[in-house]
Amino acid sequence: MSLSTHTTQSGFLLPSIHSAPPFFTQQPNLATQSILTEQWTRLILAYARYRRLFILRIEDAETTGNEWDEVLRNERINRRILPSHLSHILASMVATNVAAYEPAKQTRTVLLYWRLPEEWAEVLHNWATSTAQLNTILTFYDITDPPIESELSGIPLIGVADGEGVRIFAGGR
Repeated sequence: MSLSTHTTQSGFLLPSIHSAPPFFTQQPNLATQSILTEQWTRLILAYARYRRLFILRIEDAETTGNEWDEVLRNERINRRILPSHLSHILASMVATNVAAYEPAKQTRTVLLYWRLPEEWAEVLHNWATSTAQLNTILTFYDITDPPIESELSGIPLIGVADGEGVRIFAGGR
């Protein structure tokens, strides 16, 4: 089978490396595995951004029928990533600050950072500007569940004590 890109049912374009059987296997050569881990990291983050997914679990590699099937499996070559390999990749993603274990005291579920905090701040500021929310005190609920769908809809935000909110100022970015 030749390596080729493939468009998934959701419309995401998988890179040609996704057609290579060794891509789905943890490699004994550390240099090779490092390259594959970087490629898996890019693929996971790109797919998460495309599908607006924030959470990835080891269980997603163990079960079928979930939102990660298109990436974690390749039925065309009869391959899937093993949970131990995904665990290694997630640990690397946490170590390079593109993911965080959520909740913090376990290693089976990560929150994916497919946008940098600065990018989310820009999205938040643009949303506040376009919806006339500047200089308005908002709750996290107001931001993550707005009346009109936005890029911030459903985003997991860090929670704070009850009653606290966010105020977005018009000033210097």
